[in-house]
Amino acid sequence: MNGRFVECYRILRRAYGPQRWWPVTPRGGTRPAYTGGPRNARQRFEVAAGAILTQNTAWTNAARAIESLNRLGAMSAAGIDALDERSLAGAIRSSGYFNQKAKRLKALAVFFLARRSVTREALLALNGVGPETADSIMLYAFDAPVFVVDAYTRRLFGRMGLIDPANSYEEIRKVLERNLPASVYVYKECHGLIVEHGKRICGSVPLCEKCLLRRLCGWYLRSSKPTAKSKKS
Repeated sequence: MNGRFVECYRILRRAYGPQRWWPVTPRGGTRPAYTGGPRNARQRFEVAAGAILTQNTAWTNAARAIESLNRLGAMSAAGIDALDERSLAGAIRSSGYFNQKAKRLKALAVFFLARRSVTREALLALNGVGPETADSIMLYAFDAPVFVVDAYTRRLFGRMGLIDPANSYEEIRKVLERNLPASVYVYKECHGLIVEHGKRICGSVPLCEKCLLRRLCGWYLRSSKPTAKSKKS
């Protein structure tokens, strides 16, 4: 086990505090909130729908789509199944690719209505559900011990030299799962913290001088090392 993964997690947790992912709509509300994740079947389906809606867009856009569905009384498997596809696409327009996502949500609703149990393999068989979406659903809706690998994960740990960001999703997921405590809570919090750090600091243009992880980061240590020319001057 590489202790730097755990050290990163602890540093980020001290800095940002608990993330309480995945955001779901509280009872009686319309807007998703970070309350510690789903507590009932309706909220578990909302997590799954949110994982579809946030594909290729910011969470804020997906959240607006969920709020729109809540206002229609359609934020459930039965509610989405009852909506015609055109109305559904209009309701989720804020999430982008709304026609495509409407088809995916309809398929997801039928899937949830037909099944008593949900597995990663069954989710991956659905149109438009890849490993990141499936693992988001399994971890945050059903407390399955799988780590979600996203662009923020590849960027952060790739820059730190802890993974090869060009590796496959499954290869990176296995590295993370080998090097973090096998805990659903840790997986949820660590993924949320990586996203938060990516938004604040480790973006496409990193703010390395503000980064709490810079002493562990190969990217920073290489870029801040004086060159032979600068030493002479």
